[in-house]
Amino acid sequence: MTRLYLIRHGQTKWNLESRAQGSKNVELTQKGRNQAALLAEKMKNYEIDCIYSSDLDRAYETAKMIGEKMNLEVKKIDGLREMSFGEWEGLTNEEIQKDYFEHYTVWRSDPHKAMIPGGEKLLDVQKRGLKAINNIVKENENKNIIVVSHGVAIKSIILGLMDIDLSYFYKIRQDNTSMNLIEYKSYGPVLVTLNNTSHLENNK
Repeated sequence: MTRLYLIRHGQTKWNLESRAQGSKNVELTQKGRNQAALLAEKMKNYEIDCIYSSDLDRAYETAKMIGEKMNLEVKKIDGLREMSFGEWEGLTNEEIQKDYFEHYTVWRSDPHKAMIPGGEKLLDVQKRGLKAINNIVKENENKNIIVVSHGVAIKSIILGLMDIDLSYFYKIRQDNTSMNLIEYKSYGPVLVTLNNTSHLENNK
């Protein structure tokens, strides 16, 4: 059986400041590195065969810390990167709400219909994310796989794998270094664990 561990990167400065990161490269904070180290410590006892990551630094650094514990190289896949937020990148939620009120309202109420200026559509993020995941799973049949990506990308991928409409995007939460486990059965993918942050319980 193929097992897919979908993991969100550790905390960044822009996470703390509630800024839209998107395709921008933003480094992990020290807390983010600590989160990644705690996850790596937990997962070192798992039988993992391969590790993949978004090509953005915050995901790659998280993945690399896990890989070092397991003596595994990390393969970068640009299809796993975060949604591009276009003109919103670097702005806080308050700034976006003030300067792009109509677009922001759609993004918060009907995210699958949002047309962010200069950014990607959520459906396009899901399509490229699912393509990357399906290729990885096909190449690693009956293996245990780690994929490190980003909040929006992961949520859209999970909804796609579960055949749930993108309109339910805000019904899923993804915390920093959260782990999601998906097992591939003969009848398709099964979501076993969602937003698991048990490794952080004594270090929040």
